[in-house]
Amino acid sequence: MSRLAYQYVVLRCVPRVEREEFLNVGVVVYCQSADYLAAAWNADRERLRALDPRLDVDQVCDALAYVDAICAGDPRGGAAALQPRGQRFGFLKAPKSTVLQPGPVHGGVTTDPPRQLERLLTQLVG
Repeated sequence: MSRLAYQYVVLRCVPRVEREEFLNVGVVVYCQSADYLAAAWNADRERLRALDPRLDVDQVCDALAYVDAICAGDPRGGAAALQPRGQRFGFLKAPKSTVLQPGPVHGGVTTDPPRQLERLLTQLVG
């Protein structure tokens, strides 16, 4: 089995940017050599509402579904979804000042990018 280099970002829900509080809600994994880009997420409504009771959790889920569409190359992801996978990952990892923000880019090696995505979701999001 060959070991493949990959990059990932953790997606954070930041309801009130000025407070700098966040909750990890998803992960995006990009593996160029396997031509793989995918996201997995878990928006725990109870935990998100504990962070900010006024948060529109449905809107957060819509934003996460938009990330899914970009990863999948689905036209519902807009112009970003129509780009090559590397550029899509670049779009998703770019800093944003919205409720859904990517954390820093990290890297690693794996023999199975989809399994690595699930492992990172479990480890970093819960």
